[in-house]
Amino acid sequence: MTCRGVRGATTIGKNEREEVLSATRQLLALLIRCNEIDPHDVASAIFTTTPDIDAEFPALAARQLGWLDVPLLCSHEMTVPGGLPLCIRVMIHWNTDKPQNEIEHVYVRDARRLRPDLSKLPPVDWEELEKWISQQMESSSE
Repeated sequence: MTCRGVRGATTIGKNEREEVLSATRQLLALLIRCNEIDPHDVASAIFTTTPDIDAEFPALAARQLGWLDVPLLCSHEMTVPGGLPLCIRVMIHWNTDKPQNEIEHVYVRDARRLRPDLSKLPPVDWEELEKWISQQMESSSE
């Protein structure tokens, strides 16, 4: 089994705790579902935010989804002129037999402009996604 990198990014409307957690949970849910990621196969994950986000650690969203044994790290992105504001990124190190070219990276909301070549996600049913997230959070708290 090989360790592969899975990337994703999203944006939030404002630097508020619940926006950070909600957007990060949605991003992780899409990555998990698109790639069929089992948390037991995740080696680690690194979350970054642009410096204008400090209301909460995005890694908490992974804990809320049950990633209790996964090593997680949060950091800030570099400040680059013209960079995308209010952006949350993640790189998941995932042990999988999938070849790199079959891994689906997920860029949603304004973060699509970071990697238009990888932003091929079909339209998202956000309501259905939120139901899935709620189920995951309930089962991880039991």
